[in-house]
Amino acid sequence: MLRFLGSALALAACLSAQEAPDARIRHLEAQVEDLRWELDQVRKTADDALFALRLSDVAVVDKVTLTGPPNPKGAETYGIRNERHPLRIYAHTFVPKGLDTARKHPCIVLSHGGVHADFGTYHAHIVREMVGQGWIVVAPEYRGSTGHGKGLHDAIDYGGLENDDVVACRDWAVEELPVDPARVALVGWSHGGMISLMAGFDHPDKFACIYAGVPVSDLLARVGYAGEEYRDPKVLRSMFGKDPGDDVELLKRRSPAWNVHKLKLPLMVTSTTNDRDVNVVEVEQLITHLKAAGKDFTWKIEQDAPGGHGWDRIDTSYARKARKAMYAFLRKHLAR
Repeated sequence: MLRFLGSALALAACLSAQEAPDARIRHLEAQVEDLRWELDQVRKTADDALFALRLSDVAVVDKVTLTGPPNPKGAETYGIRNERHPLRIYAHTFVPKGLDTARKHPCIVLSHGGVHADFGTYHAHIVREMVGQGWIVVAPEYRGSTGHGKGLHDAIDYGGLENDDVVACRDWAVEELPVDPARVALVGWSHGGMISLMAGFDHPDKFACIYAGVPVSDLLARVGYAGEEYRDPKVLRSMFGKDPGDDVELLKRRSPAWNVHKLKLPLMVTSTTNDRDVNVVEVEQLITHLKAAGKDFTWKIEQDAPGGHGWDRIDTSYARKARKAMYAFLRKHLAR
């Protein structure tokens, strides 16, 4: 009996010794994960500061905090249900210097691309060009954006509530800035193009026109051809709230190509045949559906434009020429 008890105690001590390193490893892994989010916020803070350095000669640069719809995935602490707790989101604002604030002015709601990304100084030259037109620019950091901590990142709702966040930024701008509510345009590339399309489809009363460059357009096609990110059930559940394989209609409801019947606004769509991110077949599908629905819109697909996915956002004469066409479209529909 004593021999058995001694063996049991020895085994318990051995297991405890094994568990201690495992616990320490888990603790270190948690610390590394926390550090990841902190470093991402440091990176974002540094890039945000560059906006002021690069644009303060032409604009009053700011970053504001507002709220979008509640996050249904949020932790309901203190018994406060999510529907009582709107999600805190952010937006960059660029108001042209010397603007007559006694009057109302056009506004561009400029949505960044990426699934998990943020509005960075990659856009600084484009903001400068827009501000130079006399337009106020508001750039949402919608749910799912990086650089604002784990909470906003994990609140992602791909093609869903992120669209409502962008509309909330429009409403905030109309209330807080000298923005003419009848002259607000939606502009975005890639994922931001998809958001711009869906926000305009669902809220035509709040916007004057839509520009969508290389837009994600057909999620059914995208899940089929894109990389592992769009095939991992865990990733898909985090983006959509469920595995879309269990609800294919969800992908259609959130795809611009399958919602073209809602279009009531002037629209310009562009893409290029050598896009290695949003394959041109998605945009071609969008264009085909728009034509079939009898919609009047402007479109152009470039043949292997230099720069591929970012062809009209880079610092080349080719890209600047393309942006001039975009600005002409926007001026036409933002005029009084």
